[in-house]
Amino acid sequence: MATCDMCGNDYARAFTITRADGASGVYDSFECATHAMAPRCGHCGCMVLGHGVDVDDETFCCSHCARQSTGADITDSVGV
Repeated sequence: MATCDMCGNDYARAFTITRADGASGVYDSFECATHAMAPRCGHCGCMVLGHGVDVDDETFCCSHCARQSTGADITDSVGV
């Protein structure tokens, strides 16, 4: 059995996730894994669970947050 890095639960079905940057962790659920490993929006701080918006080296949850923080000329919809 392995212990979840997020909640400390000792669980027989725990799994390991390794990010592209090499960081890894052991988790007992996807909920714990997302709380520990998901990037946070550079403006509002929410977890970015989808593709997000990247401006330079910073990740945002949406174009609104990216515009507010960086002034980037982007929108969430094509043709808007």
